[in-house]
Amino acid sequence: IDYSQGNQEDVAHFLKVYAYARAIGLLEGLDQENQETLEVAAIVHDIACPVCREKYGSAAGHLQEQESEAVLRPFLARFPLPEAMIERVVRLVCRHHTYANVDGLDCQILLEADYLVNAHEMGQNQQAVESFREKVFRTQAGRKLLNSLYLNTRTDE
Repeated sequence: IDYSQGNQEDVAHFLKVYAYARAIGLLEGLDQENQETLEVAAIVHDIACPVCREKYGSAAGHLQEQESEAVLRPFLARFPLPEAMIERVVRLVCRHHTYANVDGLDCQILLEADYLVNAHEMGQNQQAVESFREKVFRTQAGRKLLNSLYLNTRTDE
């Protein structure tokens, strides 16, 4: 929150992504290590947004992926995290807008959680949400949340 320097939209965004990522990870049965890594990645997934806005006038996804590592490594170094977790968090954050060749359930969940928030923030219409669901969403929990939030479809499975 301090890093966001009062940008309440950024703070609200990453907290919502964190909440969805946590919920999906728990519902999908991630082990503790992967769950913790996912949660850290969700909190810091947009860490490069301020740099991108200043440098490019935009925080487009590909720019975030390009700039994230340089900002993220010094930030994470301030915390007592295992090196393997830091490496995985960097990997997840540096590809959280890349929907091809998803390399792990933690990565899939981060993509889904971010979209659950972005769809609302960007005002996605039903057709766009349905298309994204079919192309990107793979977890049962993520699909249920997306359907319930945006497609007015309730499943009690």
